This record gives sequence, structure tokens and C-alpha cells, in this order.
Amino acid sequence: MKALDRLRAGYQKFCDAYFSGDNPTFKELVSHGQRPEVLIIGCCDSRVSPSIITQAEPGELFTIRNVANLVPPYTHEEDTFHGVSAAIEFAVRHLEVEHIVVLGHSQCGGIRALMENGILGKKDSFISTWVSIAESAKNKINEAFPQLSLDEKCHLCEQEALQISLNNLLTFPWVKSKVEAKKLFLHAWHFDLDSGQLTEFTPETHEAKVLYHYSK
Repeated sequence: MKALDRLRAGYQKFCDAYFSGDNPTFKELVSHGQRPEVLIIGCCDSRVSPSIITQAEPGELFTIRNVANLVPPYTHEEDTFHGVSAAIEFAVRHLEVEHIVVLGHSQCGGIRALMENGILGKKDSFISTWVSIAESAKNKINEAFPQLSLDEKCHLCEQEALQISLNNLLTFPWVKSKVEAKKLFLHAWHFDLDSGQLTEFTPETHEAKVLYHYSK
């Protein structure tokens, strides 16, 4: 089946599940509007869909996806487009989400591009500028673990970059004020594509806790 035919067939199943019979999901979302409690900032990688991984229902998650699930630092430069920042603002200030989860994953192409340096410095690359947000994570891993293989460094950098995104979230004044008031909570998760393991990192200490591990 061709790719778009597969998507059309999937859409029909979606309609059968949510728009036929007595399923009230979208009737309530239309009449009452969306009130998600969780913002997930995930990667564009086609293998890592936040809704599929968490099995969230429509209306449960407000989702931002970008290369390497990065959060830029707060800035108010008027000549720059702030897509990620605008979405964070909408989620925090208007939807009043209670949790922000930065969801990283193994085999991240954006982090690998950062670690390999192949794309960095290219003047015509949007990716180069974007992944440089996590350059301090790359430097930290290279300095601390020079003996490791590229794959091992990438895996560690994926996790270290999560901390950078959490720190950058706190540069947004309306995020920081809500976190300090304990009205908003920040989380960092890392999903392993090979094992299915989901690990959470404590923002303050960066300690790791396995939330779930699937045994084949």
C-alpha cells in the first residue's frame, strides 16, 4: 500500500473511533476547548511520537516537536521567528499546563550531527544553528569521556542535552515564576528505541530513574 493510502486508511479508522457512535471525546473538546495538563517537547524523529509512546488520548498533550527536542534560551529579538518559544508561551501562559516534559531518545540524528561536527559551521544550514543550542553538552561529554566511541558519546549527549533544555526553560520568566510557585513542574525523559526503556532524570541532580523497562 502506498504511503498516502496507508494514511488515508488510518484516518478512516480514526474517524470510526472518534466520530461515529457515542464517543464524546471531540464533542467535549469542541464545546469546552482543550485543557491539556502536560506539554511535551519531543523530537521530529518519525520513530518517537509522544502520543503513541504515552498512548495519550486527543486533548491530553500539547506537543512541540523539533530537531533533537531542544529548547532555545529566552530572547526577545524582534527580527527572529520564535516558533518553539511561542508554543511554550501558549502552553504555559494560556493553557496553563502543569507539567513540561522534554522527551529525548536514542539514535537522535540531531545530536549525532552535533557530535560529528559534519554540519556545524555551514552557513546555509538551519540545522547547524539549531543544534548548537546543545554545544556545551557535546563539549562536556568529549572532555569527560574522550575514550568512548561516537555512539556512546551520542547516547550520553542525548541525556546531557535534556538538562540544557530544562535550564533554558527556566530562562523564560513566566516559566521560572510558575516553577518557583510550584504551579509548574519540569521533567526530562529519555526513550531507548532498542529496549523500550524510559528513563527520567531529576532536574536538580540529573539522577536517573528508570520509569519502565520492557523485557522481551
